[in-house]
Amino acid sequence: MFGFDTTQAKRRQGPRGKFDLLLLVALIGLACVGVVMVTSSSIAVADSSHMGQFHFLKKHLLFLSLGIVAAGVAMRTELKELEKHAFFLMLVAFIMLLAVFVPHMGMKLNGARRWLNLVVTSFQPVEAVKLILVVYLASYLVRHRESIETRFLGLIKPLAVSGVMVLLLLAQPDFGSATLIIAVTLAMVWLGGARPIFLFLMGLPLMPLLAVAATSESYRMKRLTSFLNPWAHPFDDGFQLTQSLMAIGRGEWTGVGLGSSVLKLSYLPEAHTDFIFAVIGEELGLAGIITVMSLFALAVWRGLHVGLKGVEIGQRFAGYIAFGISLMLGLQTMVSIGVNLGALPTKGLTLPLISYGGSSIALTCAMAGVLLRATFEIYRALDARQMATRMPAAAVPDANPNNAREREAVAA
Repeated sequence: MFGFDTTQAKRRQGPRGKFDLLLLVALIGLACVGVVMVTSSSIAVADSSHMGQFHFLKKHLLFLSLGIVAAGVAMRTELKELEKHAFFLMLVAFIMLLAVFVPHMGMKLNGARRWLNLVVTSFQPVEAVKLILVVYLASYLVRHRESIETRFLGLIKPLAVSGVMVLLLLAQPDFGSATLIIAVTLAMVWLGGARPIFLFLMGLPLMPLLAVAATSESYRMKRLTSFLNPWAHPFDDGFQLTQSLMAIGRGEWTGVGLGSSVLKLSYLPEAHTDFIFAVIGEELGLAGIITVMSLFALAVWRGLHVGLKGVEIGQRFAGYIAFGISLMLGLQTMVSIGVNLGALPTKGLTLPLISYGGSSIALTCAMAGVLLRATFEIYRALDARQMATRMPAAAVPDANPNNAREREAVAA
C-alpha cells in the first residue's frame, strides 16, 4: 500500500516522457538485419583476403556496440546541452573536415582524403558532421525564427555554413555526402518556415557549383553516364551496376536463401558496404526488400510525425532535431537504394544501420539516440500539457495571499 502511494506521489511531481516505441522497434530491427546481412555478405570477402571468415562481422559488432553505448548516452542527455554548445560543435566539425588534409593525420584511400588516422582505427569525420549540422541548424532555426520566416537575409548564415562544409567535402572529394548535406539543409530551413521563393533564389548559385563538381573529374562523369546504360560497358564503367541488377533480379519474390548469394562471391564490388542492398535482394528477394524498406519508412515517418508534434506544442528545438535526423536517414537510404537499383549514379553512401562500417555505424547509432531523446522530450512536454489541462487552476493553491484577497475583492 505504501509503495503504491509513493509511486503515485512521484508520478504527480512532474510530467513523464517516453521514447517512441514504433521508432525504437524500427531502429532495432534495422540494426538486427544489418548484423545478419553483414555476416552473409562479408564472409567471402574476408576469406579471400585471408582475414578469417568473420573478420568484418567482429569489427561490425565492435563498432555497433560502441554505437549502442553512444546512443544510450544520447538518450539520457538533455537536448538543451546540445543546443547550448551548437556553435562550438560546429567549430569542431570544421576542424575535423580540415584535419583530413593534414599530412600524417589525414588518410588517403582510393584517391580520396576522407579519413582521420586514430592509430588504432580510422575515423570518417563526415559521419559526425551530419549530426552536428542538424544540431546547429535546429539551434539556428529556434533562435532566428522570425528572421527565417520573413527575411531573405535570414537564410544567408545557415546556407553559408552548409556551403563552406560542402566545399570542404568536395575537396576530399565526397560528392555523395555534399549532396546529402545540401538537401537536408534546404529541407530543414523550409520546414523552419522559410519561403520557397527565398530558397529557390539562394539555391541558384549552388546549381553551377554542383554541375562543375560533377563534371570536373572523369570518374564522376563515367558514373553519371554509366548508370543510364550500364549494359553498354558491363565489364568496365557499368560493372558495379550490372552486377547489382543481376543480384536483385536473381532474388525474384522470396530470394535464393540466406547465405546463398552468388554475386557476392567476388563478383559484386563492396557487397558488404555500398551494395549490401543488392545482396538483400538476391538472398531475401522482393519480400526482404519490402521488409527493409518498410522498416526505414516506419523510422522516418515516426521521426517526422513526432517532430511535427514538437513544433506544434512549442518544443521547436526537439522538433527540428527530429526533422533533421529523420531527413538525413531517409535521404541517405533513398540514395543508397537508388544506386543499387540503378536509379541514381554511384555515390559511395552506405545503407544506414545495415551496411558494414566503423565510424558510420557508430555515429548512425548515436544519431538514432539523439532522435529518440527528441521523442522523449516531446512526449514529456505533451504529458505536461495534458496534466495542466486535467488540473483546474482553482485546484492549484496560490502561494501569495495578496493574490487571493484581490480575487475575492473582484468577485464581491
